Amino acid sequence: MHNEYQSCIDLCSKCAMTCDHCAASCMKEPHVTELIPCIRLDLECVAICRAAIRIMILESNHANAVCQLCADICIACAEECEKHDHDHCRECAAVCRECAAECMNMTAA
Repeated sequence: MHNEYQSCIDLCSKCAMTCDHCAASCMKEPHVTELIPCIRLDLECVAICRAAIRIMILESNHANAVCQLCADICIACAEECEKHDHDHCRECAAVCRECAAECMNMTAA
């Protein structure tokens, strides 16, 4: 499939998978209650990334608006994950920032 949004679709997919992994890993941590905000933002990020993928695949006129919201949630997720000293949180934060940058680049084009 050739799509003008392909690089953004690919990063949103990577971000959704990474956030899913982070949420699942956070739930296995000994102090899981302290990670509830992280888990919640991971799951929000998964949801918006998947929605953005679908909207971009449809080449919707609303792709820019959805991708801007996706960038905002990715940044919030990254900021939360950066508060925690777990490998899965650090990896998630990095991928969220990468996805946010790509979404912002796509909306600016």
